[in-house]
Amino acid sequence: MSNATFRGGVHPYEGKELSKDLPIKQVNLPGEYVFPMAQHIGAPATPIVEKGDKVLVGQKIGEASGFISANICSSVSGTVKAVEPRMLLNGSKATCVVIENDEEYKGIEGLGEERDYTKLSKDEIRDIVKEAGVVGMGGAGFPTNVKLAPKEPDKIDYILVNGAECEPYLTSDYRQMLEYTDQIVGGLKVMLKLFDNAKGVICIEDNKPDAIAKMQEAVKNEDRMEVLPLKTKYPQGGERTLIYAATGRKIYSAKLPADAGCIVDNVSTVIAIYRAVCRQTPLIQGVLTLTGDAFNTPVNVEVRLGCNHADLVPEGDGFKTEPVKIISGGPMMGFAFFDLNVPVTKTSSSILALTKDEVAEYEPTPCIRCGRCVEACPGNLMPQMMAQAAMHNDYDTFVKLNGMECYECGSCTFVCPAKRPLTQTFKQARQYVAAQRRKK
Repeated sequence: MSNATFRGGVHPYEGKELSKDLPIKQVNLPGEYVFPMAQHIGAPATPIVEKGDKVLVGQKIGEASGFISANICSSVSGTVKAVEPRMLLNGSKATCVVIENDEEYKGIEGLGEERDYTKLSKDEIRDIVKEAGVVGMGGAGFPTNVKLAPKEPDKIDYILVNGAECEPYLTSDYRQMLEYTDQIVGGLKVMLKLFDNAKGVICIEDNKPDAIAKMQEAVKNEDRMEVLPLKTKYPQGGERTLIYAATGRKIYSAKLPADAGCIVDNVSTVIAIYRAVCRQTPLIQGVLTLTGDAFNTPVNVEVRLGCNHADLVPEGDGFKTEPVKIISGGPMMGFAFFDLNVPVTKTSSSILALTKDEVAEYEPTPCIRCGRCVEACPGNLMPQMMAQAAMHNDYDTFVKLNGMECYECGSCTFVCPAKRPLTQTFKQARQYVAAQRRKK
């Protein structure tokens, strides 16, 4: 039933053939590991170690500092070199704990040991997920323990595992579905224990038939789980579009998925829940795709969080030619790297190195009122009118046009024949409106 989909959307070049058949390679890098205290939505964590302290793998080095915040745990053993501001992916600076990896990888007591989740209470499971610093690894970084504690848990009837991976080029979730199948099923079982009335639905785009088959085989004897093939279309993996495709329910920016009876977590997050609860391992690793036509040899790697992006480039045998643009994430919603010398964090998913920047090759021209952006918008918005308002700083009109409902998927920019920077304009306008609302 791969007609499960949503209105609008686009079909960009997929680029997945570069890395989809390459098994995940385990990579342990020597040297310095940098752990930003801000790797999640909400308040940054508070450092709880000092220069000179010895730390172990899995040890908490940053403490959640509010309800919406997350713990940070060390992925290596070694000595704290510094607690100081360091550069992040977006060019800003944040407090980081810097650890010199001693390459012994000594763990905290119990690290990696099996634990029977069926003997744990619901509150114990949520506390374990919180202690482990698990956040949404699909990009947003929302603390998972908060998501797993909605006001009315009995009204949750769907747990949606987001295996769509609709962003072009990225194959890390796909490889995890093939290689860590049992961990995904295990993580989903843990989540289903928290919600008595829920059914687990693993949602996968139909351009990944082998992942669909592998997951179907794994859940065939699970009466509370099923696999839902989705039509391949961008942004199928967006939270709102996924909920609509899987359940027919709609949510808006003022609503949470829980208001529609859903909990949505991506594949990596479900694996992180499994490892935290069943293997006593906090969130200390992530899978990244190193890909794009500038890499000599694309590769999927599992790395310890806190390593340096620049040190990963040799894993793809370096660059064939100097990339014109390097993106963290996919080409539709990712961020261009300010500098590759920044740490891998909980929400890192790729190094995408491209030899040409198709957007920058064209100068934007005036809007020709073709309406393609309206057809492509999965949020049923009017991008050309929103852009007009935003460019004239008419934020009242921008809000009246439901501009705050835009989730910056980039579909409108992708289809615009005039090459107008629509998504970037909306991003700035939404940031301005949100800042004004906070002031009030």
